[in-house]
Amino acid sequence: MGMRTRAAVCREPGRPWEITELDLDDPQANEVRIRFEAAGLCHSDDHIQKGDARMRFPVVGGHEGAGVVEEVGPGVTRVAVGDHVVCSFIPACGSCRYCSTARQNLCDSGKNAATGEFPDGTFRFHQDGADFGGLCVLGTFSQHTVVSEFSCIPIPADIPFDVASLVGCGVPTGWGSAVHAAGVRAGQTVVIYGAGGVGSNAVQGARYAGAKHVVVVDPVEFKRDMAKVFGATHTFADARSAHEFVVETTWGELADHAIITVGVLHDQVIADALAVVGKAGQVTITAVGNGSIRTGASALIGYQRRVQGAIFGGCNPLHDVPRLLGLYRSGDLKLDELITRRYRLDQVNEGYQDMLDGKNVRGVIIHEH
Repeated sequence: MGMRTRAAVCREPGRPWEITELDLDDPQANEVRIRFEAAGLCHSDDHIQKGDARMRFPVVGGHEGAGVVEEVGPGVTRVAVGDHVVCSFIPACGSCRYCSTARQNLCDSGKNAATGEFPDGTFRFHQDGADFGGLCVLGTFSQHTVVSEFSCIPIPADIPFDVASLVGCGVPTGWGSAVHAAGVRAGQTVVIYGAGGVGSNAVQGARYAGAKHVVVVDPVEFKRDMAKVFGATHTFADARSAHEFVVETTWGELADHAIITVGVLHDQVIADALAVVGKAGQVTITAVGNGSIRTGASALIGYQRRVQGAIFGGCNPLHDVPRLLGLYRSGDLKLDELITRRYRLDQVNEGYQDMLDGKNVRGVIIHEH
């Protein structure tokens, strides 16, 4: 039978998000239909819309979302109709080589993130004979979406949907970049470049892990002020000022960690990060873009520095998402403060412009039903 759904789509790179109606198929085996209540405006969707990242078009945007399970297909065991869920932007099958070795962020089921195809090569969104993929095989900018059960994580019914939506990507990506990928430990000095939706959570992760100095570099005053709310001990508008502070406060030993969470990765921020870490220091790169690592091998060898890439912050979503929500409930993780503004679906382009203008830590779409 299927149904109709209202969604924000991008038809080709460079075109703005467009609100339209799509046909949505019923869930097939091991698939779930979700009524989304909230969707986060992550920078990655803007990269797709601008053509900075590869994606099959046309595409339904959105890979952060939370809602209610409306229907399940044959064989579904992870969730049931009526469950409140958050969607993990990388699915976790639980049984592939990576899931079974506690690396769910590298699950083989995430291979179709840039096409929106289901494993059998089909799609669930359609319009006038054209197939629309959902970003990360999700498409949370649609009121209703069919997804794999591997993308669903049940959450307690008392967690607000707008808060929950962020725990499907931005929160664990930032938090995990500090706690898992970097492995920040008590008493260390950490420098975080970029204090948006991901960087703010890297700040929270580093602080909760016990870092003595959590130093934030961001040119936007509003984001620097908010970084202090999330636990930053010192903030700077430019990398040079931060570097001088680190040299002074560590007596020349430099930082233990640098974490890059800027909106668009570039050569200079990588160079700044490599320069600010000392012996046995680590640079963790979470940001996406076209930045290159331009340094002689001796700069790594002599100081035994490490450069670590990070996807999803090295998190295991089936474990870490409930754990993060538990920290939110206990008051140890600030999530409400992340949401600067809420938007209707037809304000999606305005929301992204606000993000690019530095007005938001995170914007969230509230779906109307």
